[in-house]
Amino acid sequence: MTDPLETIRWGHAALELEIALDEPGPPRLVRIGAPGEKTAAPRPAAPLPLVEVTTAGLGRYWSGRHLVNTVLGSRLRHRSHHAIRDGDWHVLTVDLHEPETGLTAQAVYRSPDGLPVLRSEVLLRNEGDRTLHLESVGSLVAGCLTGGDPAALDGAELLWAENEWFAECRWQRRPLRVSSPERGGRFHTTAGRSTRVVAGQGVWSSCGRLPMGGLTERESGRTWLWQIEHNGGGWRWECGVRDDTAYAALYGPNAADHGWRHPLEPGTEFRTVPVALALAAEGGPDGAFAALTSYRRATRRPHPDHRRLPVIFNDYMNCLMGDPTTAKLLPLVEAAAEAGAEYFVIDAGWYDDGDNWWSSVGAWEPSASRFPGPNGIHEVLDRIRERGMVPGLWLEPEAVGTNSPVAASLPEEAFFRRDDRRVEEGGGRYHLDLRHPAARAHLDGVVDRLVGEWGIGYLKLDHNTDPGSGTSSHPAEAPAAGLLGHNRAQLDWLDGILDRYPDLVLENCASGGMRMDYALLSRLQLQSTSDQQDLLRYAPIAAAAPTAVTPEQGAVWAYPLPEDSLDEVAFTMASALLGRIHLSGRLTELSPEARDLVHEAVAVHKSIRADLREAVPAWPLGLPNWEDPWITLALRTPDTTYVTAWRRTGEETVRDLDLPHLAGADVHVEVLYPASSRAGTVWRPDAAELALTLPAAPSAVLLRLTRTSPERS
Repeated sequence: MTDPLETIRWGHAALELEIALDEPGPPRLVRIGAPGEKTAAPRPAAPLPLVEVTTAGLGRYWSGRHLVNTVLGSRLRHRSHHAIRDGDWHVLTVDLHEPETGLTAQAVYRSPDGLPVLRSEVLLRNEGDRTLHLESVGSLVAGCLTGGDPAALDGAELLWAENEWFAECRWQRRPLRVSSPERGGRFHTTAGRSTRVVAGQGVWSSCGRLPMGGLTERESGRTWLWQIEHNGGGWRWECGVRDDTAYAALYGPNAADHGWRHPLEPGTEFRTVPVALALAAEGGPDGAFAALTSYRRATRRPHPDHRRLPVIFNDYMNCLMGDPTTAKLLPLVEAAAEAGAEYFVIDAGWYDDGDNWWSSVGAWEPSASRFPGPNGIHEVLDRIRERGMVPGLWLEPEAVGTNSPVAASLPEEAFFRRDDRRVEEGGGRYHLDLRHPAARAHLDGVVDRLVGEWGIGYLKLDHNTDPGSGTSSHPAEAPAAGLLGHNRAQLDWLDGILDRYPDLVLENCASGGMRMDYALLSRLQLQSTSDQQDLLRYAPIAAAAPTAVTPEQGAVWAYPLPEDSLDEVAFTMASALLGRIHLSGRLTELSPEARDLVHEAVAVHKSIRADLREAVPAWPLGLPNWEDPWITLALRTPDTTYVTAWRRTGEETVRDLDLPHLAGADVHVEVLYPASSRAGTVWRPDAAELALTLPAAPSAVLLRLTRTSPERS
């Protein structure tokens, strides 16, 4: 018998959780927080079961928009638990069992030592004798985000990020009470029927919203952030109120949002997508994003690129725009090398002999008309190497154009299909199903030829069409279940590429930031943050990108044009200095003064990039709004803080930047870029504010703040 008062206490110096083992009911997560943190206990009915599951035959006790309060979740009982240390990770596994159906659930919690971040996933197993038709499974259910004081809910605000093509990473705040209002008065109700739900859809993981969210308390600054680590649109989170306490539940695909169903046959298993929950006990969203940044570094695949951070030139944006030829590329190779680029990437169109590269993708053979002469495209690739750079190419691996010979050479089952018909999307595109061995063999052959034979060192992996709900490999398979299978096969394929070519650099792109998630970014080295072509519009995207991707993985376009003023050239270059420079634009047509600004920016970036791979982000003016005239981004290490400030429009020439981590310290402020900047600065240590003057708009500046004395006690 389990002691009805027994509690599992687990964690480390930065995070601890408590799970109550109540004999009459399911185990419940009753506390998660920092050790020694004083928070009010949640009300008795507030903590939800560790695992929430619905099937076709067993749904919820209380109907509504939520997926919690499930019958199966309430019937799961504790069977065993154990904790281990796996290198730098603490791991807790809790085994649950529901005897009537034979369903077992294994909740696996992992946390990196010293970081207030919890990673969670659930493994279901059918030990019964009948198939269970799954419709939703929570990867993490936390019913204790606030204590039992209803006043804490009144000051809580939800966080989420709208994410659109050309307009990525637009963070929003809204009071929790808007979606979970206080309904009581004379009569108290413990649970409503509505909750705040944010869900993905289709093949892209971040089209519409980032697979992230959060909850912050205005007064204390205590903040939760979560991310769903899934590379498709089959994800959902909900955050609401149960018995005067805030909860969050994080899911992969489900029936309500995606039409997902999974038959869990006797003796089989199903694993949820992993999710992560980060906590800042104080410091607001900046503190939680800092913790999440460190967690992302701890979970990704090691790669030399994360240490070197080379500068990349790509010929696409505001440059060749998908029309590369030998004649156009060779002058750009010279200009890129002179600017200090270390990789040179030939983007879309290099394979197309006609006038429509969109519908001809798939075979990935070089165009003879674009690259005439006996050596074809290798004339350009060899010149890139001669100038000391690594050559790269653009691929859209999952796409096959309707005009490509590959469309006819692969079997029907190698493509996305629904109702026994091949899915066509985007005006002439089919989509490969990477579960099929022929699809994977085709792509492996392409990569082995380009990398193994040609010596390509960089592949930009793009994805520009969304073929909808998914694919059915057989009539009984729900398209969303087929999509999940494809998503997991894609990750396995990427792992295989990097196993064979460990120094190959892979960039993640999907019309810019439409597939920005940490299933992919735990494997791929860079993330294209946007396709935005307007340098003024790019500033809020560049500033907010570290919310979604570590700074050293965030590729930001810097695309100076000959018609730009010198202030505008410095503006576009400054946008990339605290991320990864994706240099482009018409470098060969720039004036000498503009070209000098480009070269200066690249040199400054190289001088500070060793700090970027360790730094965590903050936003001295808060997370940027889309129309803000002033925008800032800070990256800080223990000794140094870098700040990029953009002034886009308006009459306001001076802003006070909030830098609380430097409170009371003497600080040396330097203008790093551009050297010709007319920026003025005044440091106020007692207020922890930097008064910054930028006389012109548009203009931008990169500053370095170095602590010259410790903060005063």
